[in-house]
Amino acid sequence: MSRDDETIRVYGAEAARYADVTKDAAKDPVLRLFLKHLAPASHVLDLGCGPGIASAAIAAEGHTVTATDATPEMVDMADAKPGVTARLATFDDVIEVAAYDAIWANFSLLHAARADLPRYLSALATALRPGGLFHIGMKTGTGAHRDKIGRLYTYVTEDELRGLLRDAGLTPIETCTGADTGLDGTVAPWVTVLARKPADG
Repeated sequence: MSRDDETIRVYGAEAARYADVTKDAAKDPVLRLFLKHLAPASHVLDLGCGPGIASAAIAAEGHTVTATDATPEMVDMADAKPGVTARLATFDDVIEVAAYDAIWANFSLLHAARADLPRYLSALATALRPGGLFHIGMKTGTGAHRDKIGRLYTYVTEDELRGLLRDAGLTPIETCTGADTGLDGTVAPWVTVLARKPADG
């Protein structure tokens, strides 16, 4: 099981500050790209939803949003957002089959152990309906380590991430890269990949 209790504790203690740092997430061009590709009235899973800012933005566009997070304080914040149903869950709790039209996994799976990424991506692909849309954001680099405030990160290269997605049966369609200042005050490079499950998958 890929659950790091120290990372969850940090997010719980810093929930209000994290919500403030990410308050403009609804304006994120990467989220707008995801929304542009969504079919009308989609059912979307927000995996590792945090305070639910992206979830609320997705719901505001007329979609049904199921949001999950392993941090109780984050779930409470997300569940209070209009149109969002949030529940406490870890990555291991994704066991649905063809339940979602799209999955938004934005900088959440970077807290999973590298060895667990293949099975999590496979489970998420299984949870998608045929033709479903999948978004993932990860910090780029190599190895794994804790940041200044104690969160555990697994870093990937762009090629590695695209390969993991293909191995899970997902076809990458768009990639974005950049760098931002995180909760710990450190500027870190990142990559996001938008992918699809085959329509006959």
